[in-house]
Amino acid sequence: MKIVITSVKNEKIKDLKKLHQRKYRKQTNTFLIEGEHLIEEALASDWTTTEIIVSEEASIPEPAKNLPVTEVTKQVFKELSFTASPQGVMAVVEIKTEEAVNGELVVLLDAVQDPGNAGTIIRTADAAGADSVILGSGCVDLYNDKVIRSTQGSIFHLPILHADLEEEVDQLKEANYTVWATALEQAENYKNLPVPSKTAVIFGNEGAGVKDSLLEKADERVTIPIFGKAESLNVSIAAGVLLYYLNN
Repeated sequence: MKIVITSVKNEKIKDLKKLHQRKYRKQTNTFLIEGEHLIEEALASDWTTTEIIVSEEASIPEPAKNLPVTEVTKQVFKELSFTASPQGVMAVVEIKTEEAVNGELVVLLDAVQDPGNAGTIIRTADAAGADSVILGSGCVDLYNDKVIRSTQGSIFHLPILHADLEEEVDQLKEANYTVWATALEQAENYKNLPVPSKTAVIFGNEGAGVKDSLLEKADERVTIPIFGKAESLNVSIAAGVLLYYLNN
């Protein structure tokens, strides 16, 4: 007999709702994704999807048909949803063990706090062919729903890890990476610099930029010229410009 959960006070629903909070995601080593596209991206990757939650009015994506399913009413799903207009399907995914840095183009984020920016940079890094993304201290939680939605599935496509950026920069330099750090002052126009064979590029906080200690460790401080009256570029736009230049 099919059982449909009808109450938001159901213990399972309470546990799922807790995954909206970072501390419970860390405790359970799981997070929620919502929408058919993200679920299909997760299922096509080497991440582990453990369960599907579906509104009684929605359908289960074909690749997820063999997973355990929790069916809920439209009202209960709305309680779990992150969006104003839910698609009616979400999934529980296990947080993956972080992989080591590899490849020729590595992206480092220094205290990027806006989830839309962080997610868009990950998506851009994926599109531009970057090999890894490293999140330093002060960055928004990778498993924040807005970050995940902004990646449009790219969270499942390339290694993303958390690390102390100062230690990481030292290790990257030892591994013969040229480290670029974005800056507005005392910086070279990126177009005047040759593309290194192995590059790590640091993007900084939306307001404060890359912190001084990292700027001092960088091999090059780079800037993108501004031709109009804007003070600066949004960090995710800057990432698009530089990453495509570095992987042309």
